[in-house]
Formats: sequence, C-alpha cells, structure tokens
Amino acid sequence: MAKRDFYDVLGVSRSASADEIKKAYRKKAKELHPDRNSDNPDAEAQFKEVNEAYDALKDADRKAAYDRFGHAAFDGGMGQAGARGGPSGFGGNADFASAFSDVFEDLFGDFVGGGRGSARARASRGSDLRYNMRITLEEAFTGVKRTIRVPRLSECTSCRGTGAEGGAEPVTCPTCSGMGKVRAQQGFFTVERTCPTCSGSGQIVKNPCKTCGGAGRQENEASLSVNIPAGVETGTRIRLSGEGEAGMRGGPAGDLYIFVTVQDHQIFKRDGVTLFCRVPVSMARAALGGEVEVPTIDGGRSRVKVPAGSQSGRQMRLRGKGMPALRGGGQGDMLIELAVETPVNLTTRQKELLAEFEKLSVENNPESSSFFDKVKGFWDGMTG
Repeated sequence: MAKRDFYDVLGVSRSASADEIKKAYRKKAKELHPDRNSDNPDAEAQFKEVNEAYDALKDADRKAAYDRFGHAAFDGGMGQAGARGGPSGFGGNADFASAFSDVFEDLFGDFVGGGRGSARARASRGSDLRYNMRITLEEAFTGVKRTIRVPRLSECTSCRGTGAEGGAEPVTCPTCSGMGKVRAQQGFFTVERTCPTCSGSGQIVKNPCKTCGGAGRQENEASLSVNIPAGVETGTRIRLSGEGEAGMRGGPAGDLYIFVTVQDHQIFKRDGVTLFCRVPVSMARAALGGEVEVPTIDGGRSRVKVPAGSQSGRQMRLRGKGMPALRGGGQGDMLIELAVETPVNLTTRQKELLAEFEKLSVENNPESSSFFDKVKGFWDGMTG
C-alpha cells in the first residue's frame, strides 16, 4: 500500500514552519499513542506513521529532500537524504528515539508525577499522624485540656534536616544529574524510571550525618497540649497543623489529627445535643403522682413532677439540660423517661393488699381493657 503524504499525516501544509510541524506532531503523537488507545488495533501503525513523518520533516535538509523527491528521498539511494536517513522509514532507532524524546514529557506527563519539574523537587512534605483520644461525657460537656505524648519523626537537630554531617547541603546526583529519573532505551520505546542512586530525590548525601544516618530526621516523643472544645462527639477530628512528621530535605511538616471517642456513661445516653436519662419510679408513685429527683450532666439536681397515672416510657423534657452544641449554637435538652417498677419480695401483708387492690381496680386499667376487648373481637372473628 502506498505511503500517505507526510504533510497529510501530520495535518499541516507544505509551507508549515518547524514549530508548526513540531506542534502538530506532539498533538498527533499524544492522540495516537498505543498506551492511550488499547481498544484501537490500528493505533500502533498510525503512531509509527506519525513518527516517520515527523522524522522526515523536523530537519530543514531532510524536509527539502522530501519536498523534492517525496518518499524516494529516504529509500537509501538519494545521496544526501539517504546518507542521513539510514534504514528507510524511521531513519534508524536512534533517530526515532531522539524525535520521541522531544515529546516524552507531553505524552507521559500525567503518569510520571508532573514531568521534569516535580522530579527536581528536593523537599517533600512529612506524613500526617493520627492520635486516638478517649474522654468522658463530662469532659465532652465542659471541654478539656489534655497533654499528650506523640512519637514522631522530627527534624534532626545535628544536621538541621539536610542529612549531611555538619548541616552541609546535599549534592546533585551524578547518575540522573538532579532529575530524579533515568531513561533507558527498550526497543521501540524510551522508558523513564526513578533514579536508583538517589531514589528520585535528585540529590545524594556524601557525608551522612552520624545522628540520623543521613535521613535528616530522627525519632523522638513530642509533648503537646491539646484543647478539646465543649460539645465534641465520637468521631470528631481535631487537626494540629504542622505537628506531624518532619518533611524530607527541609519540606514542610505534616499534620497531627486527633480522633475523639466519648466513652459511654452509666446514667446518661446521648444523641447529638440531647441527653436521655431513664428513671425508675414505684408503681404507687406512678399511679398517684409525685416528684422524683434526677441528676444533670453538670453535676446538679432537678426535681421532676410525675403526673398521676404515668405509664412506663412516658417522657418529660428538661430544657437546656442537654449537651452544648460544638462551636456555639446553644444547649440541648434532657429527656427523662419513666420506668414503672414492679415490686418484688413482697411480704404477706403486701400481697394481701395488692390482691384486694386488684379486685377493686378492674375499671381503672384502660390499656388492659382496650387490649382484651381487641383480643375478644379477634377470637370471635376466628370462630365465626
């Protein structure tokens, strides 16, 4: 099959400048690269065609030869062009690799961490740390100040984080010339890898610090004062900026994140800013009414009136006796839930009185009467 015109392959006119040809090649190579077109079986052939066209037109002398003789200029028998071209098509693997390297960063910039600029980066941010803190419900109500001890990697005091003895600056890596990456030719492709000498930092330490072994950081235990605000809940996260691990090569430190867990309470249960307190009352008090004294989370006491005829599960609200909202926003309420208690271990006299009370209270149990009326209707419906 006859070869397509190289200008048509790149989508440029014959009067296109060298910059226009290069720009067109970059665009086409990026679009047609096989790694980005795994579902297109013709991508590799089209990619090769684009590279062959660019190899022929990128050089002024080779372009002039192509304009005069066409594809025959690179068949090996056209003097100047043939002598420079080597094998037909790509002009040899070396010429193709040179052309390909011009746009390597454009093609793979998204995959190698931002290209050459990031490879030169000497400093890197330190890791973030997590600290789990458990507090009581009372501490969550009032807020609390805690001193914690956190093991972490801090900047070496001997070398001031450089990793070199006496604080000397690291030197440029001779293997990658400070790029942090090295390239190797593997057949058709040029492959870029992290430099094995400097591990991608672009620098090496000639005389490592004896204290930190050249790492620039050393492990120690930091003592930090932490203010836990009132109203925190389980899962609340508090960030201490710059209190994580020290960065590499003078990079910024990471952050410390404190995750709060509020312990269960023996009296109160919590739902957001609302507190619940289950209070047992005697059967007689629930029937006759009265008052009960209940605790509040602030350590105080409140008297709650129990209406006559109260049933288990009845709730009364104490406004403003709940938890504070985090970062302001008012105070929640406390709900008192009654639990009517059945007496146990009765004396003979108590049993006699309850038996007499039961005979006299047939008409005073509305819930029982309603339930058994429904049961009777259910049975009648089944037999009918």
